[in-house]
Amino acid sequence: MLRTHTCGELTVKNAGEETTLCGWVHRRRDHGGLIFADLRDRYGFTQIVFDPENKATFASAEKIRPEWVLKITGLVRKRVAGAERKENPTGGIEVLAEELTVLSESKTPPFEIDQEKEVNEELRLQYRFLDLRRPALQEMMQKRDRFIGHIRSYMHGKGFTEVQTPILANSSPEGARDYLVPSRLHHGMFYALPQAPQQFKQLLMVAGLDRYFQIAPCFRDEDPRADRHPGEFYQLDLEMSFATQEDVFGMVEPLMTELTETFSDKKVLQKPFPQFTWKEIFDRFGSDKPDLRFGLELTDLTPLCKDAGFSVFADTVAKGGTVKALKITGGAKFSRKEIDDLTEVARTFGAKGLAWMKRSKGKLEGVPVAKLGPDLSEKIAQELNLEEDDIAFFTADKWLTACRALGAVRSEIGKKLKLVDPKSAAWAWVKDFPMYEWSEQEKKIDFSHNPFSMPQGGMEALDSKDPLQILAYQYDLICNGFEISSGAIRNHRPDIMYKAFAIAGYTKEDVDKKFGGMIRAFQYGAPPHGGIAPGVDRLMMVLWECPSIRDIYAFPKNGKAQDVMMGAPSVVSEAQLKELGIRVTET
Repeated sequence: MLRTHTCGELTVKNAGEETTLCGWVHRRRDHGGLIFADLRDRYGFTQIVFDPENKATFASAEKIRPEWVLKITGLVRKRVAGAERKENPTGGIEVLAEELTVLSESKTPPFEIDQEKEVNEELRLQYRFLDLRRPALQEMMQKRDRFIGHIRSYMHGKGFTEVQTPILANSSPEGARDYLVPSRLHHGMFYALPQAPQQFKQLLMVAGLDRYFQIAPCFRDEDPRADRHPGEFYQLDLEMSFATQEDVFGMVEPLMTELTETFSDKKVLQKPFPQFTWKEIFDRFGSDKPDLRFGLELTDLTPLCKDAGFSVFADTVAKGGTVKALKITGGAKFSRKEIDDLTEVARTFGAKGLAWMKRSKGKLEGVPVAKLGPDLSEKIAQELNLEEDDIAFFTADKWLTACRALGAVRSEIGKKLKLVDPKSAAWAWVKDFPMYEWSEQEKKIDFSHNPFSMPQGGMEALDSKDPLQILAYQYDLICNGFEISSGAIRNHRPDIMYKAFAIAGYTKEDVDKKFGGMIRAFQYGAPPHGGIAPGVDRLMMVLWECPSIRDIYAFPKNGKAQDVMMGAPSVVSEAQLKELGIRVTET
């Protein structure tokens, strides 16, 4: 090694020893008679002192600049009294330089690395190799390593075997666009980067592995957003044979608790994690991933509004819709602009508007009051326990739209009134998802979640029930307003799989073509099995309160799904395209 110690290692116990350190110049200070430099590596900082009595070394030190890479040999000595830096582990010592070797010079960086200043993100990503030198990101990478190491240790301790599944795979309907990779040997044919190792992990169960996991790279061509990294992400992918839904819950829940309380300052709000059905959580909170660190539950007023004088409510109920309300204690103080802003939030999620009623100075006010009449208005106020200075917001629409729009208003109010406790982690399970949903875009029944899930009731339910009433053994794990994971008990029977896909419009030939490997495997004795796949990146983002998921990657894409450091995506040569049998045309 070029060094005897790291820059975060030396203490007063090493005083009097010779040492050799290597690192980057973090700061340089010329005090006239002496030159000081803080030498930095991933372990910490050590102060180096250059004395003019050592003429050759001092002359070299006069030339050094921030981010130069140096090798320093010298004597460890205690700092003079009063000059110690107790916040720094090496703050009790300094190294008197005897020899200085410049290992590498540096141009002036495009931004200051020694200060935690706001820097334009595009510039940071363009020079990510410099950005990663900053202590906060160094710590992030170390923390991420420990986080994933903890997961691996837990899974191995539970008898799981880590298996790496293929990256070049076949295209499969997983809910997003595939990234396609053209084949050089088979022109006109493509591999797909896996959106998840879904089929492979199920095949491992057929193979008798019993318990599988991996920290799996997943690839989805989705639009970027704060909690979704464009291109690739990582998940803890796991599958268990002969397991029920509750077995999966029991395996994952302790791990999530450990990760929360070991790697963040948050405490798990409720143990064991509460469980909600998909319908219940929408009814109560207007979302299948609500932030449960605060209350504000929705109230169903549909029965009260059946024959209401307010046509917006009455007509909705007559058409089979729902009237939902959300009471905000003390919300009567909201300004007209604030109410208008909340109305826009509701409209964004499909509502036609947002009605409101408040109790102020002993009276009920709001558009619905005049239409509903004093008696019904008071009944609704009592149902909501609307007291002085409270306000209630209303949506009236199809059940899901009414819930979702008011749920978005609830979320916005939670942020506005600062109702969340940042030191809490509100974990919960959401189960009993619908197997199917109506696709307005395609005008047909489609899978609402994972197509490989086992329908509750099996073949009998598929044969006899309205598809939109069939529930699946599907579940989500949520935390603080984010979906952390989805999972399911899988469909392991070919006859049920053919029928399930037929309801969604797929022929037997379609299923054989897309999932032939899995269908063939299930014909040779497949165990009942199930699993889940928590998003590792999103979980770290939530636990560490990162503004964007990009903050926890070493080399993230920008908001336009571009790698501005490496220049990806990029144009490739005509020779490469010809070899693949591809011609690019303008659109």
